[in-house]
This record gives sequence, structure tokens and C-alpha cells, in this order.
Amino acid sequence: MNKIFFLCALTSLISVAFAETCQKPEIVASSYVTEDATVLTNVAFTMQFVLKCNNGVKGISLYAEVEGKTLPAVRLSADNKYQISWTEDIKKARSGDYYIKLYDEEKYVAVRKAIRNGEDPDSVNPLAVVVLNNPGIFLGPWVNSEFLAAFLAILVSYSAFSAKYKLLA
Repeated sequence: MNKIFFLCALTSLISVAFAETCQKPEIVASSYVTEDATVLTNVAFTMQFVLKCNNGVKGISLYAEVEGKTLPAVRLSADNKYQISWTEDIKKARSGDYYIKLYDEEKYVAVRKAIRNGEDPDSVNPLAVVVLNNPGIFLGPWVNSEFLAAFLAILVSYSAFSAKYKLLA
């Protein structure tokens, strides 16, 4: 029994020793936000980014936290290209900056532990913070074109009949 315990402890110690974390991360990001919501019910947010570590670490698992929601960052390629996507209801989506906190596995576990213990999860420093800017959502014109056309037709008809009756009177 002691040999099995010793073997498990040794294996976990070796795996921790070889696990590398990203040192001094640099992120190059691009984003997309649905801007025309005249016929949609949800707004889509997408952020793609390339993570460059000073120590050359590649292929680490990342997690993102946006407005209190936790999301996995999907690795798109072997050269550390990732993507984060989510949707929000049109009524809840706001214009402005969304701050996306990125965590590696070790820091994500620390965040989950802080939440579980009732501590402040902001006490855990993220690996990096990326900003996604939402310029705003177009919900359509204030006055529909059909209503405006009907109003103008009624106005022109009224003007024409008024002028006709003034001429005949």
C-alpha cells in the first residue's frame, strides 16, 4: 500500500515539475461583434488571439472569464491561436469594452477554489486581460418605412382633396 502511495506521489511530483506556465504573455487579438440586430434575438461575440510566451510554451489550456461567465478558450492551431465565443440577449448586451480575463489551468483552479470557499475570485491574477470593444447594436430605424409611406400617402391625399374643395368652393 505504501509503495502505491509513494508511486502516485512521485508521478504527480514529476508531472508538476514538467508542467510549464506561460511567462510574460503577449497577446495579439482580433474580434467580431454582431452589429445589425434588426432580425436577431442574440448578439454574437467572438475573440481570436495568438498567445506568445516569453519562455516558448505552446499548447496550454486556457479559460476565459467574461462578465462573470466562465468560458473555455478553444485552441485553433498548434501555433497558440485561440478563440473565445459567446452570445448574449440583445436586451442584456451593452456597448463599450468587455474585459476578458484569461487563465491557465493552474490559475483557473485557484479561481474555482476561491469561489468555492466564498473568497473574492478577483484576488487571483489572470494570465492576461484582453479587451473586446462593442461599438453598439443597430436595432432598426425608429420609424418603419411602411408607416412613413402610409403617413405620407395620407398627407398627400388630404392636401390634394383640401385643395380640390377650396377650388370648387
